[in-house]
Amino acid sequence: MAKTLVALTVWLCFALPAVAAQDNAGTRKPPIRPAWSELTPPQQKILAPLAAEWDTMDATRRKKWVGIAAHYPKMKPAEQQRLQKNMEAWAKLTPGQRKAAREKYQALQKLPPDQRRKVTAQWQRYQNSLAAQPEFSPSDPPAPPEPQTAEAPAAAPVKPSGGTATAGAAVPAGQ
Repeated sequence: MAKTLVALTVWLCFALPAVAAQDNAGTRKPPIRPAWSELTPPQQKILAPLAAEWDTMDATRRKKWVGIAAHYPKMKPAEQQRLQKNMEAWAKLTPGQRKAAREKYQALQKLPPDQRRKVTAQWQRYQNSLAAQPEFSPSDPPAPPEPQTAEAPAAAPVKPSGGTATAGAAVPAGQ
């Protein structure tokens, strides 16, 4: 009886880890395809602005970009340039900014056609007004505000007269 118990224990020690290993192997998720290394050299060249984050994209987004890369050679040169510029801008956005852009796009798609045309016309007028400025491109980010220098004169405190406070006057604590 003791020999049977020892044999059973030894068998369980060898069998259970093998079963557990098989279960873990079955639960591993397959890699998301296509991996960057699986793209053709022309696809990699077209999608180069997205290379750094390719591994973090889900399969749906990867397939969308691969489809765009397939259509890319059929585009006019101006369209190709615009696509490259937009991909670079998209790659620079934070995940939160991308999420907000997707949500705005989805909200726009839910608008009735006449409202969507109005919004599109407003956007086009805005883009045209920016394009009319030679030093500014519509896709350029806004310039940061100029920092204030230490040489700027500080506003002199206004002393209250007659014990009454006026707008902008500094009143010492306790009064």
